[in-house]
Amino acid sequence: MNEVRRVGIIGSNRIPFARSNTAYATASNQDMLSFTLQGLVDRFDLHGMRLGEVAAGAVIKHSRDFNLTREAALATTLAKETPAYDVQQACGTGLEAVILVANKIALGQIDAGIAGGVDSASDAPIGVNERMRKILLEANRSRSARQRAGALAKLRPGMFFRPALPRNAEPRTGLSMGEHCELMAKRWKIAREAQDALAQQSHVNLAAAYARGFFNDLMTPYQGLARDNNLRPDVSLDQLAQLKPVFDRDAGTLTAGNSTPLTDGASAVLLASEEWAARRGLPVLAWLTFSATAAVDYIDKREGLLMAPAYAVPSMLARAGLALQDFDFFEIHEAFAAQVLCTLAAWQDDEYCRDTLGLSTPLGAIDRTRMNVNGGSLATGHPFAATGGRIVGTLAKMLANAPARGDGRPLRGLISICAAGGQGVVAILER
Repeated sequence: MNEVRRVGIIGSNRIPFARSNTAYATASNQDMLSFTLQGLVDRFDLHGMRLGEVAAGAVIKHSRDFNLTREAALATTLAKETPAYDVQQACGTGLEAVILVANKIALGQIDAGIAGGVDSASDAPIGVNERMRKILLEANRSRSARQRAGALAKLRPGMFFRPALPRNAEPRTGLSMGEHCELMAKRWKIAREAQDALAQQSHVNLAAAYARGFFNDLMTPYQGLARDNNLRPDVSLDQLAQLKPVFDRDAGTLTAGNSTPLTDGASAVLLASEEWAARRGLPVLAWLTFSATAAVDYIDKREGLLMAPAYAVPSMLARAGLALQDFDFFEIHEAFAAQVLCTLAAWQDDEYCRDTLGLSTPLGAIDRTRMNVNGGSLATGHPFAATGGRIVGTLAKMLANAPARGDGRPLRGLISICAAGGQGVVAILER
């Protein structure tokens, strides 16, 4: 091929997000992803169609999920010849899947594909303790009943009461994401009041979006749930102020109210070339134009765990020839209110931008009224791998519905997602 093709966001679908151990307590990753994919197929009449590929993933997976996306795709009415594969980059999984599919479309390797993600914090895998695991593997390797009995004889009753429960902690530090974010909040002097105010605004914006029907064509009700059940439309600053710190009970500022809860849910996005969409009479909502990833050294305390987007965004802006103020919308993943506020503070800090990011001038401030205008993760919840698809689908519709700029420039939206392991995934959508 002679040139890189434009990649269009055609549409999206998700199920309402649910706090863990509530509406989807018994739903598996495959249940939720299959249902979400089928909703997208139904919405855009993709029945029997062979797409270029489906890329999706989950952060919390059972061993049975080893081929999760392919099995989910086979459960839909897509052509069974549609290839599918799993992706996993912690909280950046959904957006990274979008980028992978988009790159293949841009290079002409495929014409259309689906990207997405799913996670269940309710149906989390529970493993046996390490000693018990080795005994069971030894028994499985045994060549005779006598050898198997000998191996199993090593089991002790206490082993059954020490399961390996899933932990939301960084393996190399032993600290949870919230504990790491507390360190960031202290380093950047982020006040508790500012965190609570951002959390309240997230709920207010999401409630307003539901009231005007914004999500009607972006969501398929599932198991009796028609909207995100973490939403608290009437939450007040006084109520948020009464919550106690969770990760540092003595001197912390992060609470259950200004942190995202464990959540179940799934999302999917349909991407295609301009030609593929035109042949099927499908309008393009927005174009995916730039993306970037970054990682930071949080292990040696050289940077905060969730600060990688602070690095990824300026490198992406430099390639795009844009400033932070050139955007009409900002979709910044609200893992914690403090994380968002740390990133915004970093972009405005002269010393940090010069000495850490290597910039000649700070990126500057953003217009906060343009940020997460239809609610963010603090209100919707955060099923790790599903958040990227939710954000891409929401932003694409926002750009499609917004009035054109008077100066003739395209409408632009910036996506920024922090991820475990000190990583960040960012992208630009244009209309």
